[in-house]
Amino acid sequence: MSYNKPFVITITLVATLGGLLFGYDTAVISGAERSVQIYLIESQGLSTLIHGLTISSALIGCIIGGIISGILATKFGRKKTLMISAILFLLSAIGSAFPEFLFFERGEPTIGLLIMFNFYRIMGGIGVGVASATVPMYIGEIAPAHIRGRLVSLNQFAIIFGMLVVYFVNYTIARGQPIEWINELGWRYMFLSETIPAGLFFMLLFIVPETPRYLSLANRHGEALDILTKINGPGKAKLILEEIKQSIRQHTSGKVFSFGKKVIFIGIMLSVFQQFVGINVALYYAPRIFESMGAATDASLLQTVIMGLVNVIFTVVAIMTVDRWGRKPLLIIGSTGMAFGMFSIAALSYFEIIGISTLVFIIIYTASFMMSWGPICWVLISEIFPNKIRGKAVAIAVAAQWAANYFISSTYPAMMELSGTLTYGFYGLMSVLSLIFVWKMVPETKGKTLEDMDELWEK
Repeated sequence: MSYNKPFVITITLVATLGGLLFGYDTAVISGAERSVQIYLIESQGLSTLIHGLTISSALIGCIIGGIISGILATKFGRKKTLMISAILFLLSAIGSAFPEFLFFERGEPTIGLLIMFNFYRIMGGIGVGVASATVPMYIGEIAPAHIRGRLVSLNQFAIIFGMLVVYFVNYTIARGQPIEWINELGWRYMFLSETIPAGLFFMLLFIVPETPRYLSLANRHGEALDILTKINGPGKAKLILEEIKQSIRQHTSGKVFSFGKKVIFIGIMLSVFQQFVGINVALYYAPRIFESMGAATDASLLQTVIMGLVNVIFTVVAIMTVDRWGRKPLLIIGSTGMAFGMFSIAALSYFEIIGISTLVFIIIYTASFMMSWGPICWVLISEIFPNKIRGKAVAIAVAAQWAANYFISSTYPAMMELSGTLTYGFYGLMSVLSLIFVWKMVPETKGKTLEDMDELWEK
């Protein structure tokens, strides 16, 4: 199956910078959260609940971004929506580093300053929410069917790579520095470092095209044919365009339930399970987890870098196998590995065993997630919805994902105060339920075109 490989890879890599920023923005807090707690929360005598809400405040923005992504992507197109997210990343990075800007005195933490910090984190979260929905949608609508799973999975690789980069940046900033300097200035540099990838993403978006599916939905069929020709060659392009136009003509309503409620339910539950298995607890609170095992601050950041490397390696496993093995087998294997990892950590917590075994089971758990639910959930969300409802349906699924993420991340500190064993046991149980859900309800979409989804859900 021939296609213009350099062109497709180039525009995919540019789009995946949005995924890198998704990972960078959500994980940058892992290195800064202890300093933020000391500087903005403990200094004012505020509770652990406020700490949890502040550390996960960006997720409020992610929910908002997920909700509005469908409106933006449908009205302005996929490309311009990604440009909006790049601007939000840039503003958030600067504002989170210097929340005193314009309104407050430096070095005087107040409730107002805490609110301003959360405002800028929420702004970045909106960028993440918009990018998280639009990047896989963009890649899915550009990619040839036989490699779509692999290309959309590159977005998850970019997310994890973004996390790895920021773990390394945080470690480099903190390495060898006194804790007082990190709590005063270091955490600011961690947030400010995001301006570099955000600026690059914005500039490179000018060189990529709009997706042919969006152009056809906007009745710009000539432009759509030009892009399809660049990707697939003239003969194949005309056939694909005709399939797209037929798909649009057959379903003129575009209402979100016009293909039934089951496809929307599956999209939502894929998103909810991706978060309820507890992955972002491991990602957001990784340095704190390793500190609880007895590691020093800079050593805990280094162990987080090691975990990030493992995540990258197992995401590559998913990229290499998703179009060969299919989506369902990888999800089922991943759910099994996550359940084993989390139930093992729960058992270690019950017997108060802290040591290298905890790190091993965290790595088993995260590796299982990265080779399955991490990338494959995004692949399915980008492809299972028919053309006519994709923008709206992806927005609903992604908003549900961020709402679930916010719930899990913000309740983690309070749950751990209650019982570590029950907390990790809950995530293990969710892993088991995710396996049953995939086995019973999720269809296999390997090798199907986006236009085939109409027929799949009509049946």
